[in-house]
Amino acid sequence: MLRLTITFLIIAIIAAIFGFGGIAGAAAGIAEILLYVFIVLFLLSLIFGRGRV
Repeated sequence: MLRLTITFLIIAIIAAIFGFGGIAGAAAGIAEILLYVFIVLFLLSLIFGRGRV
């Protein structure tokens, strides 16, 4: 999931450099959503994963 976030962030940066504002904005939005999902899933795995040792 984090790899997808980084991929969309790189796509957004490259699109912004070449002047494709719409594509850059969409890719940045997708990267932001994926980052939030990753953070939530990571925190949930930390909280609920402690019971298994």
